[in-house]
Amino acid sequence: MGRQLNSVSGFLLLALVWEVAPRFGLADPRFFPPFSTLIVELFNLVGTQEFWAYLLSTTRTWAIGLVVATVAGVIGGLVIGLVPGARRYTHSTIEFLRPIPSVALIPGVILIFGSRYQSGVVLITYAAFWQVLLLMQYGLNDVDAVARDTARSFRFSTTGFIVHVAWPTLLPFLFTGIRLAASIALVLAVTAEMVIGTFGVGRGIVIAQTSDAIPTMYALVIVTGLMGVGINVAARAIEKRVLRWHPSVRNAAAL
Repeated sequence: MGRQLNSVSGFLLLALVWEVAPRFGLADPRFFPPFSTLIVELFNLVGTQEFWAYLLSTTRTWAIGLVVATVAGVIGGLVIGLVPGARRYTHSTIEFLRPIPSVALIPGVILIFGSRYQSGVVLITYAAFWQVLLLMQYGLNDVDAVARDTARSFRFSTTGFIVHVAWPTLLPFLFTGIRLAASIALVLAVTAEMVIGTFGVGRGIVIAQTSDAIPTMYALVIVTGLMGVGINVAARAIEKRVLRWHPSVRNAAAL
């Protein structure tokens, strides 16, 4: 109970400051409404079809982009890590492409896909792919050298090596990469909706802002925060369940 209270204490403090500041004249309530006003507006939004259409559209874009990035990252990581010489020949290309922000691709994406949700999927895939790819490479580097030599001595096939030797070591790294990629994917999904005009929560935020519906705007911002928290909690729960055999998970549960 104490740990759960500590985990939400920061949010409760923020909510308190948000509530008090406009009521005591520390912030202009026209542009910074009390937190309670935003909660009321959020409950009103939940009862509208438009809100759920926004939410489902953002979730769809997020999920498709994350799945594509994860599959591509896993396959790319295995190929680069296991094919002799692949890492040496791809290192400079990866280091050149990885720092390029996804938002720099927006003009080209708009030309190809317009304001359809596929634009967001492309941005998500590009940004999230690197998280999974790099964590896969780190995982392959962490495979025990003795286990590698043993597998080679017993003439394991590539598939056998991946399944029986590499995969148990890779899984914790992979889940970390997916968790990071999931958060980045949400950021890019909302960004695409705000900048490109793709239908979703981000577009709702922009429409509310241009319509001077400030409480609605902040309520939708809160929704994006709740989505991020939900994604992180779900990812950690799945990770703990799948990796319950791993020492890091067992040690964390014992604390």
